[in-house]
Amino acid sequence: MATYSEIQDYVRSKDGFTVKTCWIAHIKAEHGLTTRLAPNRFDPSRRHHPCPPDKRSPIESAMRHFRMI
Repeated sequence: MATYSEIQDYVRSKDGFTVKTCWIAHIKAEHGLTTRLAPNRFDPSRRHHPCPPDKRSPIESAMRHFRMI
């Protein structure tokens, strides 16, 4: 499984923008790849910075490249 920094580097080189780690965590959770909540999460029932819809596709593309999904 790829690290967050590997995903960030891949998206930066391919699509030209920097991905927030919380966006990666949001996409991973939607695909069932996370097993627990972060201990520093403010509210367990909602995300403070959800992934924007226009950034979703490049992150999922990177995850497919690394064979995570």
